[in-house]
Amino acid sequence: MSYGVSETLHVGGPGGWDYLTVDPDHKLLFVPRSTHTMVLDAANGNVVADITGQKRNHGVALAPNAQRGFISDGEDASVVIFDLKTYAVLGKVKVEPDADGIIFDASCNRVLLVCGDAGVLIPIPADTDATTARADAAVDLGGKPEFLVADGHGRVFINLVDKNQVAVVDTKTMKVLAHWSTSPGGSPVGMSMDREHRRLFIGCRNPRTLVVMNADDGQVLADLPIGAGVDATQFDGDAFASCRDGTLAVARETSPGKFEIVQTVKTPMGARTMGIDPKTHTLYLPTAEFMPTANANSRPAPKPDSFMIVVVKPNGPG
Repeated sequence: MSYGVSETLHVGGPGGWDYLTVDPDHKLLFVPRSTHTMVLDAANGNVVADITGQKRNHGVALAPNAQRGFISDGEDASVVIFDLKTYAVLGKVKVEPDADGIIFDASCNRVLLVCGDAGVLIPIPADTDATTARADAAVDLGGKPEFLVADGHGRVFINLVDKNQVAVVDTKTMKVLAHWSTSPGGSPVGMSMDREHRRLFIGCRNPRTLVVMNADDGQVLADLPIGAGVDATQFDGDAFASCRDGTLAVARETSPGKFEIVQTVKTPMGARTMGIDPKTHTLYLPTAEFMPTANANSRPAPKPDSFMIVVVKPNGPG
């Protein structure tokens, strides 16, 4: 199976972007845009709703059983709770500064948030009273967390970008069980999981590597070369690593225990994060057009109103 860019959804609107979350049941994309969170129709990029009032948001976790969504706001040190049907803001949970990666773990009915500067994991009950919402006690991770994934059976795995480690947390006791090295990969940021075969896919920036790790004992099974500026990985039969340099690496287990990069899909510059629809096997990568910069070491600014979603599908052109 090969992959290619099938179309580009031109969305526009102000703000940057970070982690994109897909609702596969309702075919919606939740996209944080710094001060507001856009809800988009995945078919055409049309705006379904726009949730305003954030300062610098990063990610969205969906808790369908509670009919709620949760938005991490790093600058406000909070998590915004909103209604999944009306998109109305229901309340806000005060957390720690640099609230960043956020997921929902149905096995413990908790939204799990990592705060980078504070170095903690913060669990939030999905059914908490939105008007008086409070988080559970923070878990000290022993490093600066970036992103996380839960196995659905009582474990959550968290990248510690400054320690080149994965922290393993028991979600029943909320205790750190282990720290596993990502070496030879360093600066781990992106994280996803093959839950059936118990493998973690960790996107590392220095060196530029996709690390495949055994989720039972932390053994590194493979380290594969990828592009510059990785920010996310996804797993859907194949593993994917999206990179700021305009490359999407596709990794596959080509024989038992042997992993290889089987394709590198050319994407627009800046398409460093992504979400995936596991029902259609479609990837959605947010980015924008960028203005020229005279300094090769500085990050170029996006052109106004050029925000877009790049759609990558199996067996697409390119």
